[in-house]
Amino acid sequence: MTPRRLAVGISGASGFTYGVRLLQLLRDLDIETHLTVSRSALLTMTHETDYKFAEVSALASFTYRCDDMAAAISSGSFRSLGMIVAPCSMKTLAEIANGMSSSLISRAADVTLKERRPLVLLARETPYTLAHLRNMIAVTEMGAIVAPPVPAFYARPVSLDQMIDHTLGRVLDLFGLEAGTVKRWRDGEAKAALQEAAHAPHIA
Repeated sequence: MTPRRLAVGISGASGFTYGVRLLQLLRDLDIETHLTVSRSALLTMTHETDYKFAEVSALASFTYRCDDMAAAISSGSFRSLGMIVAPCSMKTLAEIANGMSSSLISRAADVTLKERRPLVLLARETPYTLAHLRNMIAVTEMGAIVAPPVPAFYARPVSLDQMIDHTLGRVLDLFGLEAGTVKRWRDGEAKAALQEAAHAPHIA
């Protein structure tokens, strides 16, 4: 039986809070987490949040330096449910797409792919260049899932926290984990919306 544990990478893209909240949700689900944070992410942390690294590290079961290539998650023999990079910068995406294991995040992602385990990348950038899109195609062809943190407005979020929770809940769905943070689309709601639209006045 595969141990209930996940590798988590936080890279330097905007959206450090996605990684923090992910760790909180996984802790609540009793999932063992193995965290690595890039140097750029630490800079983003200071700009975007009031967190200290010690606080973030305390949310994980295990934390590794971003240059620790001897870490457990750098080996394919380390069994896990897979890996999530939240957020995933375009630099980290490029490294994964091209098999360049220059940091523990990209090495652990490479291991996840070669072992045919789920790898989910919360690619955070806009707009995309052609290089970004090609790298997304490359990692998708390798078996990764690119899941940009796009809000779902049908859930009618009233706060940033609700948007983040919905996004991460959908990410955890990909691992068969129920975080209880997703407002799911109901068939009855869909039919009601279609009926309302059918009776709405048409504007030329």
